[in-house]
Amino acid sequence: MNRRIRVVGDERPATVPIHKGVYILPNLITTAGLFAGFYSIINSFRGEFVVAAIAIMVANIFDILDGRIARVIKATSPFGVQYDSLCDLVAFGVAPGLLMYRWALEPWSTWGWLAASLYVACGALRLARFNVQFDYGEKRYFRGLPIPAAAEMIATTVLLYFYLGGPEVTHRHLSLLLVVYALAGLMVSNVLYYRFKEIHIHRRQPFWVLLAVIVVLKLFIAEPQILLFGAFLLYVLSGPARWLFLRLPRLVTRARRRRGLTTRETSTTYEAS
Repeated sequence: MNRRIRVVGDERPATVPIHKGVYILPNLITTAGLFAGFYSIINSFRGEFVVAAIAIMVANIFDILDGRIARVIKATSPFGVQYDSLCDLVAFGVAPGLLMYRWALEPWSTWGWLAASLYVACGALRLARFNVQFDYGEKRYFRGLPIPAAAEMIATTVLLYFYLGGPEVTHRHLSLLLVVYALAGLMVSNVLYYRFKEIHIHRRQPFWVLLAVIVVLKLFIAEPQILLFGAFLLYVLSGPARWLFLRLPRLVTRARRRRGLTTRETSTTYEAS
């Protein structure tokens, strides 16, 4: 049974249906991601940073599954979209922010928790903007770094740190403070990131794609920390790299035009004198 509510503020008031009940399966998977994010927070308090990082990555797996399953079984709903965003804020905003603070930013005192809180705030703004622009935004690209990718960048950094020797690695406090600020800025930027929506692995692909997947799987089995860190680092840098690739020719053209105008003005002034 559906009820309808009027939306006030438009010249021609529209009606929005209010559905009773929710879809169980996709929301259960979303809840599992929320639990994984909360488990990461608990382990950050305990000082178990590797476990906290792995929990964030597990939450990302659930985040990928809930959307895919909801679309396959046609169980998408406005409730699911909002619930997913709230869970994402915990799993990919609060959890990695607290992990980074407890692991690397705590020695900075006030500047440390301000950096972590800025990451959480920018993550919330990123999710809010995505929800507002969901039906009208670019389908091939995300506008701004997706918050799961930012969280994975933090998680894989922690895993790589302990893989390379843990406490023996120095200068992590300053470098990671800058990383947190950079991730926060990229999330609320207008830099475009590819969405991978046009990749269909269930369809026929060129033979080299199969070989590439096999090589990636071998590398993942051999060195998962290095492969995951490298993959997410490339994705985080892909947005600014694409922006520079598109903007650089324009900047060069403008610089040449200005230089040409300056040269003409100089020659005109010389002739007049």
